Amino acid sequence: MPELPEVETVKNGLNRLLINKKIVSVKFDWPKGFPNSDADVNKFLVGSRIIKTRRRGKSLIINLSSMYCLVIHLKMTGQLVFRGDEQFGAGHPNDSLIGPLPDKSTRVIFEFDDNSRLFFNDQRKFGWIRLMPEVEVDNLDFMKRLGPEPLNPDFKANEFRGRVRRRKNSSIKATILDQSVLAGVGNIYADESLWMAKIHPSSLSGTLSDAKLNLLFSSIKDVLKKSIELGGSTDRNYVDAEGKKGSYLEFANVFRREGKMCSRCGSEILKIRVATRGTHYCPKCQRKTK
Repeated sequence: MPELPEVETVKNGLNRLLINKKIVSVKFDWPKGFPNSDADVNKFLVGSRIIKTRRRGKSLIINLSSMYCLVIHLKMTGQLVFRGDEQFGAGHPNDSLIGPLPDKSTRVIFEFDDNSRLFFNDQRKFGWIRLMPEVEVDNLDFMKRLGPEPLNPDFKANEFRGRVRRRKNSSIKATILDQSVLAGVGNIYADESLWMAKIHPSSLSGTLSDAKLNLLFSSIKDVLKKSIELGGSTDRNYVDAEGKKGSYLEFANVFRREGKMCSRCGSEILKIRVATRGTHYCPKCQRKTK
């Protein structure tokens, strides 16, 4: 599943190439991946122009001139591939990013008025694109459950502390992975943020001081910003909006570094399971609170 920095990278690429393009046709081969009526497609999608692309949590939202939008979730193997005067591929890094399209993984094709096209490819058929009125997006069940965006300037440390402490008996890693507490943070960036804040991932949320939670709050923001700058992670299934792999994991401090030395203290990085997820940490820097 892509995390916030990967989806933000895709959003930035789409905004660079798709704004003001007019959609002249759409084709799809998998109704579950494009669950929209022909009437809505013909009235609100075909003939509309792309206004902007935005991100909420791990989802993409493409706003249209018709006051409708496309809500997109790439899931595990989704791709968005643009072919025109410029080309880019974003998503699962298989040959569909650079090979002839459509291919056997192509689920949806959008054609624009300049003959460029946007392909939605998805090998495992878990991803989807839903057409709906802009005003209804926030009413989607999964959207209503999403917590604040960690990089939103209006989201402050005191609100973060309050949301974390509602889950005082959960591990801090499980808490920050909970999308109802905080939107968009996944396994990679949870491990990295906890290392930066010197917090053991299995420490109970209720045992952490205000100072520790303030440090974790700033660490999450710093880690996410750094990853966005570097085009996301190379977590085997994500590349950036020009089809180049992100480079964040080259600079990761603990994630997938088990057996290697901690860059801060020299101790051996360990891997355990916390919140059912493989978890990387430094046993010296990140001591568990009691």
